[in-house]
Amino acid sequence: MTGDDACSHSLEVSVIIPTINAAGHLRGTISACRGVREIVVVDGGSRDDTTEVARSMGARVVVTGASRGIQLHEGAMRSEGEWLLFLHADTVLTGSWKEEAKRFIADPSNLMRAATFRFGLDDPSAEARRLERRVAWRTRYLRLPYGDQGLLIQRDFYLSLGGFRAWPLMEDVDLVRHIGRRRLTILESAAKTSAERWCRDGWRRRSLRNLACLTLYLLGVPPHLIARLYG
Repeated sequence: MTGDDACSHSLEVSVIIPTINAAGHLRGTISACRGVREIVVVDGGSRDDTTEVARSMGARVVVTGASRGIQLHEGAMRSEGEWLLFLHADTVLTGSWKEEAKRFIADPSNLMRAATFRFGLDDPSAEARRLERRVAWRTRYLRLPYGDQGLLIQRDFYLSLGGFRAWPLMEDVDLVRHIGRRRLTILESAAKTSAERWCRDGWRRRSLRNLACLTLYLLGVPPHLIARLYG
C-alpha cells in the first residue's frame, strides 16, 4: 500500500493475490482491497505488465514459479498479517465485505475457522445467474467453495493445516477439505469474478470442465495429471 493508505488502514489483513498475465483485471481487484494492512501480489512469470500495475497501486510483488499453490503459499510466508485473505486476480470483493471480515476476525471463536464469500460473476446474462445459483448450492450444502470466492483465515490455523499444497490446481479444494465443513463460514458479501473464461470457452463447456477436474481430484487423480489433461 502507499504511505497514506498504510497509515489509515483499518483492516489487519494481508491480502495475497497470485497472478500470471493478469494486468487487465488486477486494478479492480486491488482497488477493492484498499485499507487493508498489505497487499502481496505473487507473480508466476507474467509476460504483460502485471507486476508494474501491482507496484503502481502500492502492492508488494513477489516472484515465484508458475504454480498457483506455490504462489499462494509463498505469499502467505512473505506476508506480515495475523490474518490472511487469499484472492484471485480477477475477483473483486463487493458490498460491506470489510465490515463482515472485521466482525469475523473480532470473534475469538473464529481463530480456528475460516470464511469465504458468496460467488458472483460480472456478467448480466441468464447463464451467469444460473451458474451463481449452482455455486451457491455447492457452497451452502457441500461446503465446497472454490478459490474465486476468496478465503479468510488466521495465520496459525492456516499453518496448522499445512497451507496450500504446491499444486497447479485443486489446491483450493484441498485446503477447504482440510478446514472442514463445520469450520467454514459463508459471508454475505459477494466475490465478483470475471466471466471472461466462461464467455471464451462456453458456459456449458467451462462448467463441465470444472466439474470433471473436481471429480478426478475426488477420485484420487494427482493434480498434475489433471492439469495436463485440461491445461
